[in-house]
Amino acid sequence: MGIETGFAARFATTDMPPVTRPYLSVIVPIYNEIGNLPELEKQLFQVLEQLGRTYEVVMVDDGSHDGSVAWLTAAAERRPDLKLVLFRKNYGQTAAMMAGIDYSSGSIIVSIDADLQNDPTDIPALLAKLEEGYDVVSGWRRDRKDAAIRRNLVSRWANRLISWISRVHLHDYGCTLKAYRREVVDGTRLYGEMHRFIPIYASWNGAKLVEMPVSHRPRLSGKSKYGLNRIGKVILDLIVVTFLDRFFVKPIYLFGGFGLASLVVSGLSGFLMIYLRFFQDVYMIQTPLPLLAAMTFLVGILSILLGLVAEILVRTYFESQGRTAYRVRSLVNFDESQPLAEKQP
Repeated sequence: MGIETGFAARFATTDMPPVTRPYLSVIVPIYNEIGNLPELEKQLFQVLEQLGRTYEVVMVDDGSHDGSVAWLTAAAERRPDLKLVLFRKNYGQTAAMMAGIDYSSGSIIVSIDADLQNDPTDIPALLAKLEEGYDVVSGWRRDRKDAAIRRNLVSRWANRLISWISRVHLHDYGCTLKAYRREVVDGTRLYGEMHRFIPIYASWNGAKLVEMPVSHRPRLSGKSKYGLNRIGKVILDLIVVTFLDRFFVKPIYLFGGFGLASLVVSGLSGFLMIYLRFFQDVYMIQTPLPLLAAMTFLVGILSILLGLVAEILVRTYFESQGRTAYRVRSLVNFDESQPLAEKQP
């Protein structure tokens, strides 16, 4: 079920007035941040109340066990614009971000960390940048207040790697403080550690992307949930994201290309094996070439067959859900009821 279908199922009733969407939805993933929540509430709502626009705050608790849930529940009773999504257990920040997008309803979405290292006073600047015509505004922690080696240096190299592979150049993918127009994230599904790649998804789908410096403050309470073990996860997720962008619609190009390369290696190995036998008097059993030729031949055939299976699955996916392999930005001189086709990541 898509996001828009989910909204219809939640809000469409015969005896209720239509629900007006707020202008802004602020999504806050939370995991064991009880020491920061009171000050976060104070700073965040102070900024939002000065905007002069309708808003909602969607706080997603990712299975906290430090008293955060009790505090959030009490805060929601005081503030009707504070909405809570409480997970049964810890699923990770990507799942929390996905739930925040699914359960929010604003036409503009801003995500922000709960640890107070992001400054809520940067939100008006993000919104102003969006109004210049951009679809995504990504925060850049240029003066980052984290450990120089364990966090800053590793993050800097990771950002360069992600930019090089994705061909979407940002200085800081890991900054949670970002602003999106809803249409660029609707339909996006996130898994693993892929929340940091939302700007990549949006850019690949034609969104206009810009990066702007934002404030970054030292953590005053609690401890960071990020460690060096996430580097491997990010790299693997980046491989998945790159595959989805370049080969999702035509997987045979990847599997078939690898299969053809394997068959070429197999043929060259066989040719060299025969050449050595008849012209150099080297017996086949004296070289690993027979084994190499046989293995690469089998790998090549299996890769091509796997590509064909993937092609069948892709066609089944699109046709069973009535989806198309493209996304339309707008229609001109068409009936207004004509739906815009969506492209899946």
